[in-house]
Amino acid sequence: MKLVTRAQLGWPASAAPPQTSAEGVKVHYEGAPVSVRLLDDHDLCVAKWKAIRKDHLANKTENYSDIAYNYGACPHGHLLEGRGLGRRTGANGNQQLNRAHYAICGLVGSEGLTKPTDAMLDAIRDGIELLRSHGAGKEIKGHRDGFATQCPGTHLYAWVRNGAPRPGGSTPVPGPRPVVDLSKVIAAALHDPDKAGTPVSYAGVRTVEKALVAEGLLDAGRVDGHFGGATVKAYSAWQQRCGFTGADANGIPGQVTLDRLGEAHGFDVRP
Repeated sequence: MKLVTRAQLGWPASAAPPQTSAEGVKVHYEGAPVSVRLLDDHDLCVAKWKAIRKDHLANKTENYSDIAYNYGACPHGHLLEGRGLGRRTGANGNQQLNRAHYAICGLVGSEGLTKPTDAMLDAIRDGIELLRSHGAGKEIKGHRDGFATQCPGTHLYAWVRNGAPRPGGSTPVPGPRPVVDLSKVIAAALHDPDKAGTPVSYAGVRTVEKALVAEGLLDAGRVDGHFGGATVKAYSAWQQRCGFTGADANGIPGQVTLDRLGEAHGFDVRP
């Protein structure tokens, strides 16, 4: 998953209403022309995503609290954070529809760039699976399902109707899930140095770090197998995201929060 977080976009925390579960996810597009130049320049995708948020915040009729979508997906396969996890969307047409489904927008439109790339479809699936791991149900629908609109366009809607498959055909059979030893992760968090080049005390730390990167809490360059200061700080942010505060969010993993991280990112935890 190539996640671009709100922090990386220079945005504050979303002011959208909290919502911890939904029936599933609805897929959207832009009901306006989108330049094919996005195919050649990822910076234009980021600029487009920022422009959408600016337009939404300027819309006094709809009175948006933030960009309407939970996530966006660009032609280069990046998942762009919008309202993000645990926030009600503002994109589905009315409050009843917004409560029913979260929303992901593919950066394609009614003219110009109209057909999603395989990388974009992969990013949309990344977003769907991320939302599913944080309260979304199994439904995948188009915006037009339940609301009078052409969204998400001919190509994206055909993909949704086909079950929103990963590009390339059948889903591969998953191999065994990694197992992380909680006691060894705790020991690493308490003793690992904040310095590269020293022996890694426990290889399972990398599994935890990669999950924190996927959550947008740790820079990918910090995945070094050391549960040093940056990883402790990122894990503290994960504990807070799970609802813990004070001494319970000190960055030293516990069973509950590590289990939740494993459920979201494909690994099991041994006590």
